[in-house]
Amino acid sequence: MSETLPPKLYKAQEPIFPRRVTGFFRTFKWWIMAVTLGIYYLTPWIRWDRGPSLPDQAVLVDLANRRFYFFWIEIWPHEFYFVAGLLIMAGLGLFLFTSALGRVWCGYTCPQTVWTDLFILVERWIEGDRNARVRLWTAKWDARKWRLRLTKWAVWMVIAIATGGAWVFYFTDAPTLAVDLVRFQAPSVAYITIAILTATTFVFGGFMREQVCIYMCPWPRIQGAMMDDDTLTVGYRGWRGEPRGKGNVKRRTAKQAEEAASMSEAAGPGQHAVYGPTPYPNMSPRPDVPEPDLLGDCIDCMACVNVCPMGIDIRDGQQMECITCALCIDACDDVMEKIGKPRGLIDYLALSDEPAERSGKPPRAIWQHVLRPRTILYTVLWALVGVGLLFALFIRSDIDLTVEAIRNPTFTVLSDGSIRNTYLLRLRNKHGEPRDFRVSIGAEEILRLDLEGAEGNVVRVPADKSLQQRVYVIARPGDPAATQDRLDLRFWVEDVKNGERAYRNTVFNGRD
Repeated sequence: MSETLPPKLYKAQEPIFPRRVTGFFRTFKWWIMAVTLGIYYLTPWIRWDRGPSLPDQAVLVDLANRRFYFFWIEIWPHEFYFVAGLLIMAGLGLFLFTSALGRVWCGYTCPQTVWTDLFILVERWIEGDRNARVRLWTAKWDARKWRLRLTKWAVWMVIAIATGGAWVFYFTDAPTLAVDLVRFQAPSVAYITIAILTATTFVFGGFMREQVCIYMCPWPRIQGAMMDDDTLTVGYRGWRGEPRGKGNVKRRTAKQAEEAASMSEAAGPGQHAVYGPTPYPNMSPRPDVPEPDLLGDCIDCMACVNVCPMGIDIRDGQQMECITCALCIDACDDVMEKIGKPRGLIDYLALSDEPAERSGKPPRAIWQHVLRPRTILYTVLWALVGVGLLFALFIRSDIDLTVEAIRNPTFTVLSDGSIRNTYLLRLRNKHGEPRDFRVSIGAEEILRLDLEGAEGNVVRVPADKSLQQRVYVIARPGDPAATQDRLDLRFWVEDVKNGERAYRNTVFNGRD
């Protein structure tokens, strides 16, 4: 008895060879690719003068000194709420655009989409368009196939190395690191990071492609909660295109029309007598012309399928794999112009407009789809977070301090009976030059302040640095502060040069 093999749980990847297409959306995607890749590769090399003691790289994540520089903005570790706010704005923006226009992030600006488009462009330059690549895929491994494949892989590798190398330049001075990399004097972590990012870019953009979007990215499974019937997304007007067939007009004899009418009546809603099930149930293919007399506008040329980088058929309705890149719109519009039919058989459309369009009425205006309660809510939340971040950015001080009370022990009794509390102050100078800071307390009439290692109460803080200063606060014997349990205390720090001040509250612990 032969053994029954268990069913396969995973479908093998089928190679996809997108055909070249021209049109508005393809041109728009080329521009987005050029802009996004230009920003990614060139930003680390932009210079920004911050002063003699500060880095001059415009965008820099300085992990060694725990700083984030973005042109004129500098984010300190204790100001991480700015980064958190930007992440919240990015999330709300993604929700907003998805609810209004579908997966526009996935189709236009997602790094996986951008680099996959670039890799496909290289592949097309070297191996040819769709038909040539299909023939090469099925051909035997001869000298020509090896030459084309090795050339393509070499160019892919150059792009992947540039991608990994550009990323590490964001974390240190780019010109210095570039020289160190060439001389093999850079830290090992730089080479490891470049190697990992090179490998992932090469594999994801060159080989996995749509598999990353379908199986690795969680967003296709989340997007359904962000979209509704008013979302404008790429779709197929089945009520205009069905029943599809070769030839845009196909008249029938009276006998054929009678037979087709009886077959259509027996098929019921959601079925075509000749073409079987339709992805648009309860929908008449052509409401203005009886089905037996005229085919729909779709001539089943497969142009929309052949240009799709995900290898799907948009005529099957909304699918998780669709990234709304809109290349099928360009392909279909080109075919419609050639056969003398109106453009827009495949287009950005909303499902809520289907009844009106089927009855011959125009769809609602775009703004009516975009401006609805969900998108307005996302816009308001996004704007509130943005305004809050701007407000916090403009009101923050160029000097700052934190106070840490040393509570081991809680207090110390000196030889003369005085009570001493110890504090650790972290003074921050956000200026591009050293500044003298004067430290004081709000209860100097009853308490004495001593700064360890400093003459008087003035200390110098280096430019764009923080300084830890140990401070002693002493209450004389018999003073109320020495005998009571707790006394509210406020530390003040003042910039001697411009008089700017900051404070932090703490408590002084007495004997009781």
